[in-house]
This record gives sequence, C-alpha cells and structure tokens, in this order.
Amino acid sequence: MINRKLIAGGCALLLVLLFGAVAFAWFTFRDQVNLAGMQGSGQATNLTVPAGFVVNIFAEGLDGPRFLQVGPDGAIYVADRGNGRIARLPDTNEDGIADSIETFAGDLNAPHSLVFHEGAWYVGVPTGIVRLVDEDGDGTADSRTTLIDNYPTSGHSTRTVEFLPDGRMVVSVGSSCNVCQEDDPRRAGIAVYNRPETTGEEIFAQGLRNAVGLAVHPETGELWATNNGRDLMGDDLPPETVYIVDEGEHYGWPFCQNGHIVDPDEGFTGACEGVPLPLTEMQAHSAPLGLVFYTGQTFPQAYHHDLFIAFHGSWNRSTPTGYKVVRLPLEGSTPTGPVEDFATGWLDEETLAVDGRPVGLAVGADGALYISDDKGGFIYRISYRDA
Repeated sequence: MINRKLIAGGCALLLVLLFGAVAFAWFTFRDQVNLAGMQGSGQATNLTVPAGFVVNIFAEGLDGPRFLQVGPDGAIYVADRGNGRIARLPDTNEDGIADSIETFAGDLNAPHSLVFHEGAWYVGVPTGIVRLVDEDGDGTADSRTTLIDNYPTSGHSTRTVEFLPDGRMVVSVGSSCNVCQEDDPRRAGIAVYNRPETTGEEIFAQGLRNAVGLAVHPETGELWATNNGRDLMGDDLPPETVYIVDEGEHYGWPFCQNGHIVDPDEGFTGACEGVPLPLTEMQAHSAPLGLVFYTGQTFPQAYHHDLFIAFHGSWNRSTPTGYKVVRLPLEGSTPTGPVEDFATGWLDEETLAVDGRPVGLAVGADGALYISDDKGGFIYRISYRDA
C-alpha cells in the first residue's frame, strides 16, 4: 500500500510539473506556440500524393509506432513504442495489407528505433541499446541482451541506432534542453562503438541538437542525419536540416545554428567560423524525423535514390507546419533542388486540425514506401501504379 501511495504521489507530482511547464511555455511564448499536433486523437487520413501513386493503410491499431525496418524475411518490423514492443507485420499474400500484428519482442521500454545487423536486431530505448535474436526463425525473439543502459534520459529521450559500412555501431543521443552547454559529451551528438558489443565508446560527431533520423547512403556509405533545430527563435528560425555527418566534426549547437546563425543565447563573435553547413535547410519547426533513400524499383526512375523525410510537425510555431512526408531530389549525394511535398493531408490547412504525425519510413521488399503515424497508430503504404 505504501508503494502504491508513493507511486500515485509521484505521478501526481509529475503531472503538476508537466502542467506547470506547459503553462509557463504557453503564457511566455504563446505567440509562437500551437498545440494542434497534441489535440484530439489521430484518425485515418486521405493523403494527397503525386499522380500515379496509390495510398492504403497497411496496418492499424498500433500505439505510437515509431521507426520501421524491413526484416530479413521481408516483413515490416516497427518499434511500437506505446505497447513497449517490436511488432512484426507480415504480408504473406502480398495484397499490401498486413496479415496480422505479431509481437516479435515485448516488455521493452519505449522502443524508438531498430536495425537488423548480422543476424540480430538492435533496438534504441531511452537508456541505451538492446539486442534481440530470433534463434529458431519462428518470428519471435528468443534472446535479448542489454548492450548499453547508461544514457541520460532527460530532455530528448529517443535513441536511434544504425550501422556504418565498416561494421561500427552509431547511436544518436539528443540534447537535454532547447539550448545549453551539456555536461555529457554524448548529448547533442552521435556516439560510435567499435563492435556491436559496444566496446570502445567514442564520440563520432557533436553539435547536433537532436539528430533523430540516421541513414547510410546506399552508394557512398555516408552517414546522413535529420536534425531538429532549437526553439524560441521565431516562426522561421533556425531552419530544420539534413547533414552528411563526418566523423570528428562539431556542427555548432548550441553556439551556432546551421553553420551560419550565431545563437542569440549561447553564441559569441566568431561562433560559426569553421562550422560545417548542412546539406539542405527546410522550414523551421517541421520536426524532421525518419529518412530513407528510395532503393526500390517500382517508383518512376526520377525517384530512384532520392531521399524521403518524415515531418512530425510543429509546436513552436504560431501557424502549424510539417505533418507530411517530403522528397529531396538527389544526384548522388547532391540535392538537385529543395524538398518538395510527397504525401500531405495529415494537417488540414483550413481548420489546422492534425489527424496524424509521420515518424518512420521504410522501403519495402515490394518497392512501396511505408510510413508510420504515431498519433493515429497507423502504417501507411504508398505504391506506384502506372496509369
């Protein structure tokens, strides 16, 4: 009984603190705040996509689905964060709709990302990385190993895991704050490990406030990252960014934003000297999360090897923005133009209601683009059907 009282009291205190923080932000910065993405429940959306593309709901009934990956068996796997599990979504009859939602591994703490590497799944949770192995191939994890369990969890708590072509594992660890000087060098950066067993922890890159999305370019092997810029600099500053992340670099945060904007709070004269510029800049407060290179064959040739990015959507903007999937056209590693809308409709431009929030992206074995929506609990599938 005492423990229950303590738990109830702790929950009540957390609610009070959360309400106080929201109230402070609202009354202090209300001209720069909208709560559209947090209001109401998500629902199925009729998305607008370019001519020739077709949208259908691949799976529904998930709870806060985050990043997606295609498994070695061709099935879609998703970090079903609200249910604390990795879910497997097979489509054995290839009709573009998941046959079922199966639990590959449960009892995970808010899983956000996952990647398959050399026979095992690696899952990012707030405190670190968990390795899962399906030893008998029955679609269920038989063993799990906690590889890292010491990441700080204040502030940005999602952890994205990826593997470099040389076999090293990288993990992005977001900042603890909007803008501040961190004590832990792993924060606002990307850590790297010599082997999946996480020996030899080093800092791969720093100065990235919240590099939520990581992807390896399929041709060059470069590490690409989406980065969520700081808040409270107005509706249009600083722009959101995509970086090609070079080992050993510092990308400026908190002193310099985007390689060319001296931070109004932490900056100083010369703060941006020598800071690398992003590959591209996008509308501020769009909250870019997942990114994926199109490696399929069923989209038109013009889309091959282009980059798709999921915009989770704004809160620190007087007029909502984001809530869509965009395409960055590429020639190799060079953008041939700015980002352009690919899938829209989660944000009603007239009423400003938000039905869904895109998070993760994956190119399926069938060449379709799969998109997770953590507000509605859906996985959308976009395929191409030549008219």
